[in-house]
Amino acid sequence: MKDFLLSNPDNVALLLHGLLVTAQLFALSWVLAMLLASVLMAARSTQSRGLQGVVKWFVEYHRNVPGLVQIFVWYFGVPQLLPSGMQRWINHHDGEFMLSCIALTLYAAAYMSEDLRSGLRSLPRGQAEAARSLGMNYFQTLRHILLPQALRAALPPLVNQTLALFKATSLAMTVGVADLMHAARQIENETYRTFEVFMIASACYLVGSWFIMGVGALAQQRAAAARGGR
Repeated sequence: MKDFLLSNPDNVALLLHGLLVTAQLFALSWVLAMLLASVLMAARSTQSRGLQGVVKWFVEYHRNVPGLVQIFVWYFGVPQLLPSGMQRWINHHDGEFMLSCIALTLYAAAYMSEDLRSGLRSLPRGQAEAARSLGMNYFQTLRHILLPQALRAALPPLVNQTLALFKATSLAMTVGVADLMHAARQIENETYRTFEVFMIASACYLVGSWFIMGVGALAQQRAAAARGGR
């Protein structure tokens, strides 16, 4: 009878390291994506047609090109356009992780900006007019009045995008990021116990997704309580 795969401490250490890299890639990409999505939403909501057009093109590109292709573009294509000194710097500073993080950030930000914009459009126009009558400019109104409310209104789709981003981190394995999927492939190549190792990886992703859904549900409950929706 075969030993349980996780009875080997080397396999456990490899999987834990892969989990840590996946968590780091997801957390960093999510924070940067939320910040960029807020900027994109603000730019799309201005009266400048040029700015609106640039953001619209950005969103259309990232929503209609597969995430895997975007990672390949950043990993294999973009560095070739950079000076040789910068290429060497990237190669010596975990370029696989860095470029995958950029690709995932842009990919998620495109979707999140549209979710935030939908939340913003659901708010009554009177709030913006009231804020301006109090002397607030556009960005002050957006930051202090509209964006917090738009964030609460967009919570359900934002949770879905967060889940999609978490699962999309597995694509980074294709360019050599030592994430959970990379660890699973390495153990599978050494042990040939394909079903067992990928079931373990599946369980890890399932637990991670449940955790995100739990946090999202808690945030929605608190947002509803803040609105007096209970």
